[in-house]
Amino acid sequence: MPSDFCLLLRQARILLPSGKFLLGDVQTCGRKISQVGPQISTSVDMEIDATGLTLLPGVIDPQVHFREPGLEHKEDLFTASCACAKGGVTSFLEMPNTRPLTITQEALDDKLQRAASKCLVNYGFFIGATPANLPDLRDAKPTCGIKIFMGSAHGDLLVDHEAVLEPIFAQGKRLIAVHAEDQARINQRRLEFAGITDPAIHSQIQDSQAALNATKLALKLSKKYQRRLHILHLSTAEEADLLRQDKPSWVTAEVTPQHLLLNSSAYEQMGTLAQMNPPLRALHDNQVLWQALLDGVIDFIATDHAPHTLAEKGKVYPNTPSGMPGVETSLPLMLTQAMQGRCSIAQVSNWMSTAPAKAYSIPKKGAIAPGYDADLVLVDLENYRPVLREEVLSKCGWNPFEGWKLTGWPVMTIVGGQIVYERGQLHTEVRGEALSFGDGEIGR
Repeated sequence: MPSDFCLLLRQARILLPSGKFLLGDVQTCGRKISQVGPQISTSVDMEIDATGLTLLPGVIDPQVHFREPGLEHKEDLFTASCACAKGGVTSFLEMPNTRPLTITQEALDDKLQRAASKCLVNYGFFIGATPANLPDLRDAKPTCGIKIFMGSAHGDLLVDHEAVLEPIFAQGKRLIAVHAEDQARINQRRLEFAGITDPAIHSQIQDSQAALNATKLALKLSKKYQRRLHILHLSTAEEADLLRQDKPSWVTAEVTPQHLLLNSSAYEQMGTLAQMNPPLRALHDNQVLWQALLDGVIDFIATDHAPHTLAEKGKVYPNTPSGMPGVETSLPLMLTQAMQGRCSIAQVSNWMSTAPAKAYSIPKKGAIAPGYDADLVLVDLENYRPVLREEVLSKCGWNPFEGWKLTGWPVMTIVGGQIVYERGQLHTEVRGEALSFGDGEIGR
């Protein structure tokens, strides 16, 4: 499409930045929203009748693993971005545990070049911390932040000792995002439970105490150096309670739909498909995490989309990988919760669009207003459809919520003013853009 292409969405139920709805029109020109109003009278290149549909800002998924380079048999940037478009995800932040690891400027540049040629949606990448790459952590750009695996990682990306963590927190300003699990405790419990092949033991090996230990350490270092900290995929009631009592203004936290909606009872039906890091917890944890999200103790939602093939998941525990896909279903999952009365549509949009944009200082994203980027999703809140394996676009070919009947499925996804997904059809010629980020001082 030409760079000055103008699109008009007519008579949508538009979520405004105030949290209220307007029945009206939205015009986009180029990559920007140009007008929002009850009725727009202007000449455009294309008009879309959005009667009966709800228009939301495009989802920003701030934690995904898209497996390229090196692990493309599970997923790649093209297939993952197709899944994003179907799920209403218009921007993503991707993690560094690819092969090679994203731990240098060279590796970051390689990912950005790959994404520019393949991604249907907007993209950004974390740089991974190792015990030996401090100069890269300070200087590599553009990056949304530093990812530290305090546990549940192997090789160079495991940074699990305070003496090695401290210099990373002490030097530089950019955001540090932590996978908070205590590797020493996990190692000890693996020995205690060795020989057990029931995947449900995974939640006991990587237990709540392992998560709490690491989150406490990350908070301690963050407070010591006043360093911007983000706690990835919070999973336990204990961590939520800790943050409720002690959460500095420069600390944020996220939760996944899995940790809100699934718990350890899922192993009985799903087996190793329910295995993820940090693991699924108890029903009580679901309830406490929900309340923490509603109260603002937890700031936003991420999927931790981490696909593995069914063959890999079909091995015998503990020889099975942890992780599950999520970008295709996260928005309808949360909108279904809203329609059931657990939260509001405006809250879902804040958790999945506005708050991630603020936390990572991504300009002009996460709201429907003139001057903002035209990253939008039209959803149908009137009809319910089940999650079907045969409709999964992720290369892994399965989804943990198969069979769940959901509403809020995207009817149309727009990235930078271009229609990338429309009623089951992908426009694979569309390309997103590299995201830009602030200096990591957000929330200070």
